[in-house]
Amino acid sequence: MKDTLVTLIGGGGFLGRYVAQALLEGGARVRIAQRDPRRAFFLKPLGGLGQTQFVAADISKPESIAHAVAGSDAVVNLVGILHGNFQKVQVAGARIVAEAAAQAGVAALVHISAIGADAASASAYGRSKGEGEAAVRAGFPAATILRPSIVFGREDQFVNRFAAMIASAPVVPVLRAGTKFQPVYVGDVAKAVVAALAHPELAAGKTLELGGPDILSMGALVRWIAKATGRKRAIVELPDAIGAAIATLGFLPGAPITTDQWKMLANDNVVSGTDGLKALGITPTPLDAVAAGWLVRYRKGGRFAAPTVA
Repeated sequence: MKDTLVTLIGGGGFLGRYVAQALLEGGARVRIAQRDPRRAFFLKPLGGLGQTQFVAADISKPESIAHAVAGSDAVVNLVGILHGNFQKVQVAGARIVAEAAAQAGVAALVHISAIGADAASASAYGRSKGEGEAAVRAGFPAATILRPSIVFGREDQFVNRFAAMIASAPVVPVLRAGTKFQPVYVGDVAKAVVAALAHPELAAGKTLELGGPDILSMGALVRWIAKATGRKRAIVELPDAIGAAIATLGFLPGAPITTDQWKMLANDNVVSGTDGLKALGITPTPLDAVAAGWLVRYRKGGRFAAPTVA
């Protein structure tokens, strides 16, 4: 990847920062494209002089994406949302990026989707991911589509959300406790992106699913987080009837889950297609190998307290 120019659409986000770091370490030049590039300036110290560039781009505006990808050797679309206008961002936006990359003569495109992407999904999120994949295939047939399970890491909004809940509440309700996940480390997803760009013979035109070495139910994951943070809590697995009622209130501020997220949780989120990490030669990182490094802040007394059960 040395000296190649890779444009990261949404490069200042949770996954984007890890992809940027992996590319910079490999000697690539990285262009970070997002609506407000100033929010990604924290990435500057990761690269050498002249190794990073920041441009303003909006995934809903074709002309701004065309400008962002011009002259690139490769493009990575990292943009995704969990709520909002799925069609605008995850379908139309995906199409805009793919078509712009093709028109610019870009050699490789990696599109980040998600396990569960399916145009026939009951959830709007899953449908938009599936339709977005189809749009990418139509616009850039040789694109690599990566479908990660739940992505965990220091800045994630999944493990950290449950850890904060466990730290503050004596009773922790769990919805869809039996649904299974295959959490994948954000650093491994970043490695997969770089490997897909560096070795097109392994990834071009393929859809690869990314999962970690552990498969955990929602209930087991919450209990693991409680143990890792030294918190003894009453963990209550709610019946689906109650969970569905709670989900109907998802439009209210502070609600724990939306109706669409409830529908997403009806299916396991585990690798069922091509194992992307294995195909790309990446050894998956277990959750317990890295999570303790940041979950310690949720312990009673934080980093300066002896490990106890609170």
